[in-house]
Amino acid sequence: MIGLDFGFGALEADFWRVAFLMLRVGAALMAAPFFGAANIPVLARICLTCALAIFIAAWLPVEVPQALFSVQGLLAAAGEVLIGLTLGFVLMLAFAAPSAAAEVIGGGMGMSMAMTSDPASGAQISAFGQYFAIVLTLIFLSLGGHLHFIALLTESYRTFPPGETWLGAERLALVPSFAATMFETAVRIALPVTLVLLLVQIVTGVLSRSAPALNLFALGLPAGVLAGLAALIIAAPIIYDQLTGIVETALAQAAQVIAP
Repeated sequence: MIGLDFGFGALEADFWRVAFLMLRVGAALMAAPFFGAANIPVLARICLTCALAIFIAAWLPVEVPQALFSVQGLLAAAGEVLIGLTLGFVLMLAFAAPSAAAEVIGGGMGMSMAMTSDPASGAQISAFGQYFAIVLTLIFLSLGGHLHFIALLTESYRTFPPGETWLGAERLALVPSFAATMFETAVRIALPVTLVLLLVQIVTGVLSRSAPALNLFALGLPAGVLAGLAALIIAAPIIYDQLTGIVETALAQAAQVIAP
């Protein structure tokens, strides 16, 4: 299979077959928002990748290149990584919508300085962004999105067997087009809260003009925070519906990329 023979026969062939299948699975899990979180141990991710590759090798009649260290084999390996990263990136695009909405809401409330370390990515994120990320992860797990994503990853071997993993211009063009859906969802999430904050800022501005002795910062910041929190509580059902819809949209977009 690789041009090298260590004397283990069929066992060695099965080992290299599983190792080849781990390329697509590992790339997808690394790029996906939930599976590729920084707080998940690398050893656990490797074990999950190996387990999924073994199951795929047992379930599907996947044929891997005979010479992995040849030019054809390296191109096939690059195609496997491309498919996996594309599936994970489509899911990551959809999951970026709540973070964008949180930045808008936090800036309107004057809480953009409240930053925390995101355990999933290790980057600095606002407090509202962390809240939306936790809620979205719980919704993703409750809807079985992780199982659906693994199923899509497995089905991708039927549409794109090893050696035939070139997505084509039309499928590659679908990936950036999904960014429009992400921005649209971010606007729908942030719109109810930002409208309330806009009204509060207008009222605060009118009061500051009518009573110049009032301290605008001492009045406007607490009013904005309280109004924003109240708006988040009132709009919680709407936000929940939007987060549920974005999970379903993300999985549908990933399925559209690997559709036959």
